[in-house]
Amino acid sequence: MNSDWTRRGFIRAASGTAAGLALAPLALGREPVGEGVEYRTLGKTGMRVSVLGFGATGIAGEGVEQDHATILLNQALDNGLNSIDTAPCYLDAEEKIGRAIGHRRDEYFLFSKAGHFGHWGAEPDWSADGIVRVIERSLQRMKTDYLDVAQLHSCSEQALRQGEAIEGLQRAKEQGKIRFVGYSGDDAAARYAVGLDVFDTLMTSISVFDQQAIDLTLPICRQKNIGVIVKRPIGNAVWRYDGAPSNWYHRAYYQRMRELDYGFTEGATAADRGPDGAGGIALRFTAGLEGVHTLVTGTGRIGRWSSNNELLRAGPLDPAQVESIRARWAEVAGDDWIGQI
Repeated sequence: MNSDWTRRGFIRAASGTAAGLALAPLALGREPVGEGVEYRTLGKTGMRVSVLGFGATGIAGEGVEQDHATILLNQALDNGLNSIDTAPCYLDAEEKIGRAIGHRRDEYFLFSKAGHFGHWGAEPDWSADGIVRVIERSLQRMKTDYLDVAQLHSCSEQALRQGEAIEGLQRAKEQGKIRFVGYSGDDAAARYAVGLDVFDTLMTSISVFDQQAIDLTLPICRQKNIGVIVKRPIGNAVWRYDGAPSNWYHRAYYQRMRELDYGFTEGATAADRGPDGAGGIALRFTAGLEGVHTLVTGTGRIGRWSSNNELLRAGPLDPAQVESIRARWAEVAGDDWIGQI
């Protein structure tokens, strides 16, 4: 395809996919249960998702053994987690999910991504065939026959305009392999994506260190009832570093933190692991934003999902504190402080 993909074309091509909606008992009126866990409706999907989700980067790679991942994931499900996000390029995360909780598939919503068949950084494949192929491999890895959401993984605006990637999602949905179509990305490409009237969900970066989407993207999502999945909701907790991190993925947020100088990211508050410490403030700030439905946090530590959920149980931040964080961002943030991948 070489023309912009339109909502009309998508709906016409995706007709007859209602059979795929019968795949997930969680979406058919069974209210999720978790003591002290908040659930929200993920926009137009109707899925009732735990506000605190799980990001599978935390269990990827050789540093986390399968037995450890199995305990971590099952314990989190037992305690109320019901939304899990992963990607094919997160090393062996999909396989670990399948081995750990594939037998509990009707207890959680499963989100994955498409566009990167190999490792992150390899040449992406935005062809329709490539999108379907990577989804099929994810299903095999995670021992399931459907994904609740398949998201285009940081697909450029140019690739979106070409339309093949969206066509691939449509084909997978038509075949019953996915239930809803999503986009994962930031900045101008994310705004273009949510403006298409094609996507059911958006995954994007929002935190005290990454607020551009609050002003430019969330209003569009609210208007269109798009489910919002937030990645990097605590800005990678960069207050834990004594100096600039060597990890490039964290460096931009560390530099922003130094310039924003919020106060709560330093001293005793930075070390406080309670709801009024840096982590609690950051998590509660993001969770309290209008139009945000679930936050994806990654961890490789058993019990961390539950301890993070305890922070949310303290409730939203005081409105004055939220306003202070927003005002400081407006005062300091540069025009180049765009959403981080």
